[in-house]
Amino acid sequence: MAEDEFEDLIGRPSLRSAVTAPAPRYTRRLSDKILIAFHQACDQSDYDVAEELLHILERMLTRRPVTADSNRRKNLESLVAAHERLWLLRHPENGD
Repeated sequence: MAEDEFEDLIGRPSLRSAVTAPAPRYTRRLSDKILIAFHQACDQSDYDVAEELLHILERMLTRRPVTADSNRRKNLESLVAAHERLWLLRHPENGD
C-alpha cells in the first residue's frame, strides 16, 4: 500500500507530509490572545484579572517596536477601548 493511500485510510498526514508542509503553529498574535482573555475576564466579572491582563497588553503595545507595525494605531485604539470598558464596568453609575 502506498503512503498516500495509507494517509487517506487513517485520515491524517504521514510524518513525511508533516515535515514538508508544516501547519502554522500559531494563528493569532499574543496581543490578540491577551485582549480576548481580557474580554473574557470582564464577561466573568473578574475585574482584577482583567486589569492585570490590560497592564500586560499595555506593556506589549507601548514598548519600542522592533519592526514597523502597520497595525499600531488599531492596536492602541483597542487598548483605549479596553481601558474604557473596564472603567465603565467598575463605575456603572457613571456610564450614562
